[in-house]
Amino acid sequence: MPWEYDGGGGAGHDRQPPDLDELLRRIKARLPRQLPGGFGVVAVLLLAAWMVTGVYIVSPDEIGVVKRFGKVAYTTKPGPHWHLPVPLETVMKPKVTQVKRVEIGFRTIAPGPPARYQAVPNESLMLTGDENIVDAQFIVQYRIKDPVDYLFNVAHQTETVKDAAEAAMREVIGKSLIDEVLTGGKFRIQQETKDLLQGVLDRYVAGIMVVAVQLQDVHPPKAVIQAFQDVASAKENKIKLINEAESYRNDALPRAKGQAAEMLNQAQAEKEEMINVARGDAARFLSNLRGYRESPSVTRRRMYLETMEEILPRLEKIVVGGELGSRVVPLLPLGGGLTVPVEKQP
Repeated sequence: MPWEYDGGGGAGHDRQPPDLDELLRRIKARLPRQLPGGFGVVAVLLLAAWMVTGVYIVSPDEIGVVKRFGKVAYTTKPGPHWHLPVPLETVMKPKVTQVKRVEIGFRTIAPGPPARYQAVPNESLMLTGDENIVDAQFIVQYRIKDPVDYLFNVAHQTETVKDAAEAAMREVIGKSLIDEVLTGGKFRIQQETKDLLQGVLDRYVAGIMVVAVQLQDVHPPKAVIQAFQDVASAKENKIKLINEAESYRNDALPRAKGQAAEMLNQAQAEKEEMINVARGDAARFLSNLRGYRESPSVTRRRMYLETMEEILPRLEKIVVGGELGSRVVPLLPLGGGLTVPVEKQP
């Protein structure tokens, strides 16, 4: 889409170009009716050639700025146009859609590949807010916002942008800490520099719009870069150790909590088991006590038989009865067994 100019900015540049038909009619009326010999044809040809010098074409990426005796008269949009012949009027055609580039802190020697650059330390060395020095190389991209202001309000536009951008970057970095400049604060620095540079150019009425400010390389000066690398390495090791400790804690803590919960559950189960066993023993004892109070001899006999029933299956037994049993010493262990006298039933 062609760039459209709104007509603001220069004195008198909102006027319309002269009407060609009207101009030719006036010139024809002022010419003599007859000229001697072939001078008439020559004069007409010379006049036509002079008029042709006013024809010009404005490209889609340009805007035409017509000057009349050196002063801005009007502007024209893309397309074919005509202005008063030279030297009455001349035209300038700045490219209003072209994005221009300014390098600060370095210069491109060869675009490559591989590209080769040359450092410019007097532009790139800057002081941070904590009194450290950084080497900041960056570029500024801009385009023409108002062609009349761009052409007539500021001389040496590229140098003006470069100087203003360098001053803006120094101000922003001068308010920042070196750690922020070297690490995560680059986007903020770029944006603040762009806003500050745009404000300066607007105060100059330079007719320039800043498209972007991009940091290309930010590092400490070569004389101290090894010390900065050591500090950065130490910080990385610190972060690594902290992460390892956090990982170990995240692994050990849940495991310890699980083991503690398991031990508590086992203790609770043993507690419940012991309580139930104790309650069962107490209930059995009370039951035996009630039976003993009602019939002591029967209870004793039952308890004796129950006890023997529990013990005898685990022993080797020899049973002796009758007259032979009366001659055996009671409870005499024979071969690890138990001799039990058997009463003779009537």
